Amino acid sequence: MGAGKEGYGGYGHMMGGGWGGWGHWIAGPVMMILVIVAIVATIVLVVRWMGGGVSQGPAGKTPGDILKERFARGEIDTKEFEERRKALGE
Repeated sequence: MGAGKEGYGGYGHMMGGGWGGWGHWIAGPVMMILVIVAIVATIVLVVRWMGGGVSQGPAGKTPGDILKERFARGEIDTKEFEERRKALGE
């Protein structure tokens, strides 16, 4: 059982094997970051899929339609309605 047979005094698997000894210092943190990114991306996709995504407002309604609805509900008066309608170019 000589130390010469195992290489590096019996520590060949730690000192000289693999990626030259320094590869694990790089690969470990990189893999951890990739796993964390994958977990966060999965959570974001699941939340969006469940309906928690960014709302784009009512589908198919123009700003003019919304203005008319607000006027009809009494939220704005005639003067404000006309000013906003002109600002929208309608």
